[in-house]
Amino acid sequence: MAEEKKDEKKIIIDEDWKQQAQKDKEVMAAKEEAEKKASGDKRREPLPEGDFTGLINMLFTQALFSLGVIQVKGQEKREPDLMLARYNIETLEVLEEKTKGNLSDDESKVLANTLNELRMAYVKIAEMAGNQKQS
Repeated sequence: MAEEKKDEKKIIIDEDWKQQAQKDKEVMAAKEEAEKKASGDKRREPLPEGDFTGLINMLFTQALFSLGVIQVKGQEKREPDLMLARYNIETLEVLEEKTKGNLSDDESKVLANTLNELRMAYVKIAEMAGNQKQS
C-alpha cells in the first residue's frame, strides 16, 4: 500500500508536466509568430520565376518612373529625371548588344519594342521639359 501512495504523487508530477508542456507550447507559438513577422507577410502571391522578359520589364518600369510617366499614388507629382531615364535606356541598349544572337525571337522583339517605346517617350518628355523651361 505504501507503493500505491507513491504512485498517487505521480499524478501531481503529471500535472506539473502538463503545465510545463503548456508553457513550452506558448513559447513555441511566440517564436513562430516572431519568425513570421521577421520574414514578412506570407499572404502575398508567390513571385514569378525570374526570366529575361522580367528583367526587361524591371528596367522599363524604372525608366518610366524616372520619366515621370509612373507616379506613386498619394505622393507629390515628380518631375522627370532625364539623366536617370537615359541611364535606364542605355542599360537596356547594352543588354541588347551583349545578348545579340543569344535571345529567342520573342525576347528580341520584346527588347526592341521596349527600347523603341522608351526612346519615343524620352524624346517627347524631353521636348515638353524644354518647352516649359522656355516659357
